[in-house]
Amino acid sequence: MTVPAEKLPIQMLHDRVLVSLDAVAGERRSSAGIVIPATAKMGKRLEWAEVVAIGGHVRIVQIGDRVLFDPEDRSEVELHGTAYVLLRERDIHAVAAERLEDAGATGLYL
Repeated sequence: MTVPAEKLPIQMLHDRVLVSLDAVAGERRSSAGIVIPATAKMGKRLEWAEVVAIGGHVRIVQIGDRVLFDPEDRSEVELHGTAYVLLRERDIHAVAAERLEDAGATGLYL
């Protein structure tokens, strides 16, 4: 359970984005139905997370957006017993948000 942004004891600065990781599933299935165990070594894999707080200089993402980022470029922080990841906006590879579907925008967004 994530804490609403207005209840977090933190104010994000500059281009920083605080995200909550999606629940990690242990085993995955390939598109062909093959079970891939959680211990299987895979190539570089990006992760999805939900934006819970943003700094004043963040231009594209908004609170509630789902973003795609490289898990190797992250800093973790714990607030109220919940683990979050701190990113710079430039470290976000893509944004998937319902508000973007209506805009008809292409290029920067998924």
